[in-house]
Amino acid sequence: MNPVKKMCQAPSDHPEVLQGNIAFAVGCVRAGIHCADGYPGTPSSEVIDKGLSQVQDLIDVGWSVSEATAVGVGHGHSLAGRDCVVTMKIPGLMQAGDLVTSASFFTQDRGVLIYYVATDFTPSSTQHVLDPRYLFKSCFLPVFEPRNHQEMHEAASIAVEIGRKFNTGVVILPSGVLCHSEGLVRLMPEQSREPVAMPDNLHAYNCLPPLTRANYNKIMSTRLPAMMEMVEKSPLNHWIKGSGKRGLIVYGPNAMFAKEVKQLYENDLDILSLAFTNPLPINLIREFCGSIEGDVFVIDDGYHFVEEEIRQNGIKVVGKPEFSHETEWSPASIAEFLGYKIVKNGSKTMPPARPPMICAGCPYRLFGEIANSMMSKKQLEVIFGDIGCNSLLYFMNAMDTGVAMGASENKRCGFVLSKPEMASKCISVIGDSTECHSGMDGTRNTVFRNVPGVKVILDNEWTAMTGGQPSASSPVNLAGEDCRFNLADAVRAQGCEVIEVNAYDYKGIRKALKDSLKAAEDGAFTTIIIQGTCIRKVPREKFGQKLTVDAEKCKKCGMCNICPGIVVGDDGVPQFTNLCTGCVSNTPACMQRCAVGAIQIVDGPVEKAKSTVSIPDAPETIEEPSLEKSTLPKRLSVAIRGVGGQGNLFFGRVLTKLAFLSGYSDSNVVKGETHGMAQMGGPVISTFACGESLSPVLVPGSVDCLVSMEMSEVFRPGYLELLKEGGTVVLAKTSIIPAGMDPALYPSLDSIKAELSGYNVVVVDVLEQAIALGDSSGRCANVVMMGAMSRITPFNAFPEQYWQMAIKSLSPKPAIWNLNYAAFQAGAELM
Repeated sequence: MNPVKKMCQAPSDHPEVLQGNIAFAVGCVRAGIHCADGYPGTPSSEVIDKGLSQVQDLIDVGWSVSEATAVGVGHGHSLAGRDCVVTMKIPGLMQAGDLVTSASFFTQDRGVLIYYVATDFTPSSTQHVLDPRYLFKSCFLPVFEPRNHQEMHEAASIAVEIGRKFNTGVVILPSGVLCHSEGLVRLMPEQSREPVAMPDNLHAYNCLPPLTRANYNKIMSTRLPAMMEMVEKSPLNHWIKGSGKRGLIVYGPNAMFAKEVKQLYENDLDILSLAFTNPLPINLIREFCGSIEGDVFVIDDGYHFVEEEIRQNGIKVVGKPEFSHETEWSPASIAEFLGYKIVKNGSKTMPPARPPMICAGCPYRLFGEIANSMMSKKQLEVIFGDIGCNSLLYFMNAMDTGVAMGASENKRCGFVLSKPEMASKCISVIGDSTECHSGMDGTRNTVFRNVPGVKVILDNEWTAMTGGQPSASSPVNLAGEDCRFNLADAVRAQGCEVIEVNAYDYKGIRKALKDSLKAAEDGAFTTIIIQGTCIRKVPREKFGQKLTVDAEKCKKCGMCNICPGIVVGDDGVPQFTNLCTGCVSNTPACMQRCAVGAIQIVDGPVEKAKSTVSIPDAPETIEEPSLEKSTLPKRLSVAIRGVGGQGNLFFGRVLTKLAFLSGYSDSNVVKGETHGMAQMGGPVISTFACGESLSPVLVPGSVDCLVSMEMSEVFRPGYLELLKEGGTVVLAKTSIIPAGMDPALYPSLDSIKAELSGYNVVVVDVLEQAIALGDSSGRCANVVMMGAMSRITPFNAFPEQYWQMAIKSLSPKPAIWNLNYAAFQAGAELM
């Protein structure tokens, strides 16, 4: 039985440390939700991808081709009397806006349609910072905003009860902070409910004007007043008493942050923690504000929605400044807002810029290089981009504009209609899943409008940016059934010329682009489909291809230096790094770029790297040690910085499991992490806290240990200031120099150590140890670091067996466990 199914069927009150999205997914099943649908969008994807997809025998679940289609499918489920959750991010809500707004006005009995709309107000992986609460208010949809991981788990149950009671759709609006962090959850009791008995005749479920008018009137006279009464009396609103001098009104994860601020800075603070942001419990808010002698502050994520609503009711509150840049709060920013000074340690050394990048061996690489070259030679003057992995071409100077899903060809079409002479000087670019989402409308529109030009579809077969979920262009759907949809045939059916080319065929891509641009001069519209499977979905056996460089042939021209899998050595000759994938057994991109044939594929089977040190046998079973809990810290926190791909997420999960095994499930365990575009080779941070800590977003001056898996990342702004007095910095002697950066500009280890001279610093060469163990990729370097940490105060208070049990539970396959055990022991011995 897989872990998700175990949690869906475990006894109630059983403790687990869960990512917010997984807590919600498990809660959907335990709440008796009948079905779920959605479209992948960070930070909501894991609900289906890692959660509900694992229990398809317990809930009907599937991916649709877009948010609009997913909401339509969900509405259909509700008309069958079944309760359905639909997952999306805020831009997806806008794409589905017609259906969401229209369906919100039905007042008849039906199954509940629950919208799980994950926010990203930073933004980390979203193209705008738009506050959707104004839309929800105009639709009269109740909005529940979970404040912690327990409420994430119980959110579906809360929503379905409200939906059935008031015959309304319901919005769950979780913050990305909760979606992608982990926290302690106690499993809710299992529930079940029969589908709503529906009439044989569905004529009442229509949006014809007379029916819409009648439904609106019923909402105003019945539903809305009843919902307003409900939120006023809801036990989910929490009034945390202080001295009555100053007050704070919060909702969502800011409630968790506010408690942290109260604990660390101002114990006298009164807090009103709201469960619902629409409708608001105005009478309760009025009572709260009336009980406070001084100012009452409102902490609004997004724009000023709650503050404005309160002010409109004649209640005086203090919100963020009118033109504030603050859209997503932290404990530190709330403390500053309340007047507390937060110490900030500026450093002279700045880490290198690390824009997100496409993976080593990505099938988009050669197209990006060709497009970049054509732009520099003015053979192309504009590239209209889209959303997805293709948006990372921006950082290769192979893309200009980007605005919304499916918009690239529409932008090119309008541009050429205004400037016909540019038809052969610009192209649009889109991914295959986005073409299936909404991009094909643009293809069809260009044919309809008879606009010449070139459209490029980068077909990697999966919705890759959000984790490789299936789309209509994938080989299989979520249920594992073969997909009958054929992307090339579908595009061809729109009425345009289609050219299919292999993504690893350098000459073929160049020829297709040049021929198509020439045809555009003659009034033709061509779609080029560049096909190559996302390397994250390629079988592991395809990664065995190794490359070598003939130093005598090499002209040191740098034409091959196009990928994080290759770097230039001190002698100017390129070398292949542990990130090289061999272009997953295709003709390597760098090899095709070399004009003198200096790069060659190593013939014959490649021997696996051999260990240069003795590897201990990993125990099959680990005896649980005795532990006196009083010896453990009451509050413990760690922050881990690195570069996407170094294993930060696994590191954080091990710490979480370690705390859980050690008994911190009696108090609290939380973990935060970076998701989205930064994972693609950009700077990432994971945070961990347990005991009396409340928030996965750590407060400056409170962290026991800072771990830097890449040595320059220790200077990423805001990081060093997290460390508390007497804390430890553990620095990996690992440098990852961004592609294209002059190595001379990268800070030396000596200069880094000099700037950190006022800190307690431990330097560990974890990558060298990993490679010595025969791990040529260095992937177990993070586990080497864990071994080193296990000998550092206060982490040496945890028995070594618990560290090992935590690692083994998360990497149980024998080969991986053997390597990780050896890596942990090697790290411990380094200390």
